[in-house]
Amino acid sequence: MFDPLTLTGIHTWLSLIAIAAGIVVLLGLIRGEALPSGTGVFLAAAVLTSVTGFFFPFSELKPSHVVGGIALLILAVALYGLYGRGLDGRWRAIYVGSAVASLYLLVFVGVAQAFAKIAALQALAPTQSEPPFAIAQGIVLVVFVVLGWRAVTRGGGGGPLAA
Repeated sequence: MFDPLTLTGIHTWLSLIAIAAGIVVLLGLIRGEALPSGTGVFLAAAVLTSVTGFFFPFSELKPSHVVGGIALLILAVALYGLYGRGLDGRWRAIYVGSAVASLYLLVFVGVAQAFAKIAALQALAPTQSEPPFAIAQGIVLVVFVVLGWRAVTRGGGGGPLAA
């Protein structure tokens, strides 16, 4: 599949770890549960995923660089809300929203990579501008909006969530 000792392998593993940990953290946020270890793994892996994306050789700014930059800004807000402000007041909801947005971007890129690398998906959307790709990304967006809303209003909006 891929060599875990290459930059591509390390970047891919970090992405998969961030997504897996992020899903666990998101489910915890929806329930209002604190998951400090999982949160730390998620945030660290998400930051490292975005940072390692800039280590690949490139000669021009690509959409992946823009997404990586946006992801790092969102993660900075999440980290500040969690560790800098201790989830105090509105920072609880800001942290939850930014953590969910960060996970969404990881999954968004994962779906794009799946359409680029998996033959059956690539056949459905070879340029990623075809309806199957847009539908898949639309479903991902709707799922994250709904789950993010639940996390902010039920768990992270004022429940027992703690750093």
